Amino acid sequence: MSFDNDLLKPDWPVPANVRALSTTRVGGVSQAPWASLNLGEHVGDNPDHVRTNRQRLADASGLHPDRIGWLKQVHGTDVVELAPATVAKVPTADASFTRHPGMVCAILTADCLPVIVSDEEGTVVGAAHAGWRGLCNGVIENLVTAMAVEPTRLRAWLGPAIGPTHFEVGAEVRDAFLTADPAAASAFHTSGARPGHLMADIYALATQRLNRLGITTVSGGGLCTVSDNTRFFSYRRDGQTGRMATLVWLAGS
Repeated sequence: MSFDNDLLKPDWPVPANVRALSTTRVGGVSQAPWASLNLGEHVGDNPDHVRTNRQRLADASGLHPDRIGWLKQVHGTDVVELAPATVAKVPTADASFTRHPGMVCAILTADCLPVIVSDEEGTVVGAAHAGWRGLCNGVIENLVTAMAVEPTRLRAWLGPAIGPTHFEVGAEVRDAFLTADPAAASAFHTSGARPGHLMADIYALATQRLNRLGITTVSGGGLCTVSDNTRFFSYRRDGQTGRMATLVWLAGS
């Protein structure tokens, strides 16, 4: 199978100039435990291997590596705008957006949920790193606010993340989400969880947040990083491991 065939292409109703993909762990040069397409610089992998992997990704997707807006992610809620003058700065943030063709919003994950968003006209795109803390504290809401588009004109896609049969959390996580929205209770259950714990559905939690904002066209979901060790990195499953990337951009020079 070619490297290009191992890239996941979102199926979501957006204009043709909106491009997006999610990587798998397949197609790189990193050695175990980061084998093989690790794109994260912060996980202990050989930096030369990470640079080679990022170049392979750029080549396969027809992107310029210097226009991919990598972030220093901290499970927060800050959002940055990507522009030609700032794309190389690697800011501390957990979401980005751009109106500039050729600038690429990039999110790294290995169980957390990548969320990408586009307006229906194809004039602005964004991406958010939605671990439970960032999701609970409003990273999606902050991204949508920064994009400055009526939410009913936005479309979202949810990438690979830890699935609801593997995402065991403490009761404090449920309590935090219920404080913001009592309807979040439907995304938690006790089946399969240890005493005092619950299983959480991060896809459902993100969809609820998007719907509350007015974004009702939500695609993706259902690809569990923990249960598929052939295709996906998983921090919950493996501890020391690599990172996948989810990218979204507007086609153009």
